[in-house]
Amino acid sequence: MNGRTRPTRAETRQRILDAAFEVFGEQGIAASKLTEVAAAAGLTKGAVYSSFASKDELVLALMEEHAAHRLEASLAGFAEADDGGAGLANVAAVLMHEMRTDAVWHRLLAEFFAMAHRDDRRRDALRRRRREVRGTIARALNRLAEGLDLELPLPAEEFAVVLLALSNGLAVEADIDDEAVPDGLLGRVLTLIAGDAVAKVKEVSGLAAAPPPERTSPSAARKP
Repeated sequence: MNGRTRPTRAETRQRILDAAFEVFGEQGIAASKLTEVAAAAGLTKGAVYSSFASKDELVLALMEEHAAHRLEASLAGFAEADDGGAGLANVAAVLMHEMRTDAVWHRLLAEFFAMAHRDDRRRDALRRRRREVRGTIARALNRLAEGLDLELPLPAEEFAVVLLALSNGLAVEADIDDEAVPDGLLGRVLTLIAGDAVAKVKEVSGLAAAPPPERTSPSAARKP
């Protein structure tokens, strides 16, 4: 025996997703073939089909994985903060970072949305996946609200829509004109939306009585 082991199903799936991101990102979804994804992953086309029934399913899984990654990173930023205001800024900073460094994700979403516009099957599939993503975000927001004993400024399901719409929309604007979207913009918007919740957290923690440091803010503190 040479000691080699076959990759697990999960490892194979991840290789396919990584390869799909590279191929779709370089060529676009419509112009790419699953044979090209398979070649980039070092696998056969059959191996790709064993994990994903179609190119559409692969695209949707790729987007869902990215949304989950962004959520995990954002919640980690919130948990690391000492107070609600800083937590909100951390979430915004993570989303802005992901938005700027992974602009290709937003282009893929925009392309697939355009492809699905006149295709009922694709549109239904995209709708189902986005509902799943929003549901995951909403459940996480509810857990955060319960843990911090605060009331969300909007129902969690609606807040999830707002977070996705803001990050996706700002990503498009930044891709068109980066100077139009300053680093702290998303943080300021989220603070406007969730200002009452942030104030409550600060009041409970005793931070409201302390004067703020001169010329500093949670979002500014995270700028390089």
